[in-house]
Amino acid sequence: MPRCLTATAALLAGAVVTAWPLRAQAPRLGTITFPTSGPPEAQAAFLRGVLYLHSFEYGDAGEAFRDAQRLAPGFAMAYWGEALTYSHPVWGEQNRDAARAVLARLAPAPDGRRAKAPTAREQGYLEAVEILYGEGSKAERDTAYAAAMAALAARYPDDAEAKVFHAVALLGLNQGVRDIPTYMRAAAVVEEVFRDNPQHPGAAHFLIHSYDDPIHAPLGLRAARAYARTAPDAPHAQHMTTHIFLALGMWDDVVSQNEIASGHGHGATAPGHYTAWLEYGYLQQGRLAEAKRHLEQARAGLGSAPTARAYLMAMRAHFLINSERWDDPVREWTVDAAGVGPGPQSIDAFALGLAAARRGARAEAERWLAQLTERARAPAGQARYSANAQVPGILERELRALLKLQAGAPDEALALLREAAALEDALPLEFGPPDVVKPSHELLGEVLLGLGRPTEAQREFQAALRLAPKRALALLGLARAAAAAGDRKTTGRTYATLREVWHRADAGIPGLAEAAQFAETGGGR
Repeated sequence: MPRCLTATAALLAGAVVTAWPLRAQAPRLGTITFPTSGPPEAQAAFLRGVLYLHSFEYGDAGEAFRDAQRLAPGFAMAYWGEALTYSHPVWGEQNRDAARAVLARLAPAPDGRRAKAPTAREQGYLEAVEILYGEGSKAERDTAYAAAMAALAARYPDDAEAKVFHAVALLGLNQGVRDIPTYMRAAAVVEEVFRDNPQHPGAAHFLIHSYDDPIHAPLGLRAARAYARTAPDAPHAQHMTTHIFLALGMWDDVVSQNEIASGHGHGATAPGHYTAWLEYGYLQQGRLAEAKRHLEQARAGLGSAPTARAYLMAMRAHFLINSERWDDPVREWTVDAAGVGPGPQSIDAFALGLAAARRGARAEAERWLAQLTERARAPAGQARYSANAQVPGILERELRALLKLQAGAPDEALALLREAAALEDALPLEFGPPDVVKPSHELLGEVLLGLGRPTEAQREFQAALRLAPKRALALLGLARAAAAAGDRKTTGRTYATLREVWHRADAGIPGLAEAAQFAETGGGR
């Protein structure tokens, strides 16, 4: 920013089923109702697959569905489920060829596959997945699939799974880019399921995705609290709760849940989604030493995958910018950019350029700016999500502005920063550690404060906090700007919030002493 089986009322009556027969070693993934025509042993594996699917544990889901196929080779819904593991609607990803290969194992053609489904209800599911992986562009197929799932849910109104799979189809309609009206439609669908079954992992999960922004996040807090308890053995469930926690600035919860999800403390962990969120949480808590250890641990587990290298670039950038340790040795790490898209490369170039500018190394900063300008001109199609294509241009304006400021051209610098802020404001609401790694309103506020314009700076920091509640540097900037503007009430309130956020912060972290001093002197009265 910046991702189902129906049944008649009679069939569903009294058919609430846990994932599979309870065993000591069975993963705890939630509770669903999803009767099919499959034999009992295959049905148990099938249910396990659906539960994993609801938590985006796609590898484990595929394995479970293949277990069901081995137990019942003609079990059509097992092939339906495995095919769905190749569509990741919220992330805008889909592997149509792999999914078609799965369906072809059931029967070579759609008519033959449909004939293997013994009920009209199961035929409806197969028909929907045929649409999803049929002809046309991805956007066209996703739209038609969502419509098919809506029709299926209407035809079988007692089937909670039809509603849940319809909801996640809606979340994917904008190809991984947040579309709040459509997300609210998805929320309306799964709110009913969550009300009737608070242990449904898909209902909780997709409510979180629907409400995953600072405006709507309070509506998702109940689902976030429930999801971690409902599916404790799905790492994604442990992480997913923190989408709501981060949007509300609940940093202790962001850290604790991502420690579970990432396996933190168990040796080197490859950089990835959970590790990146965990580092960002440590940084907001003011636990810079722990964030540094975590970053080094991620580097030790790097491997060769481009995705891991992209995450390491982003993690280093967030560390440099949020710690403000501009001369930290992490800036000297060499990270291979081969196969990494323009977005992560832009984040990396910006952070290293910003660090150079803050150290007064202008020539080095200019070299990073040249690289960043090149990344900003890369074709938009290379960005994972269309909204991300704007990020390199925003970061390029920010770094150029700082160099203009150092060159004695404050008006040009402010104009560039206002352009960056306007571009960022036009992006869909983002979740997670921001791709605009130095939020533009925060940076504009810092520059205005440095130019002796605290009232204007205060407004910019307030705008930054609306997009990223309780972000530490924005809180610190707001407190300083309010103090300089003589707004002692805002100063006291903001320093108090910052001290709460930093209740586990490293001793000596910049800003902590001034917040404590303000409180001790009664500055807020």
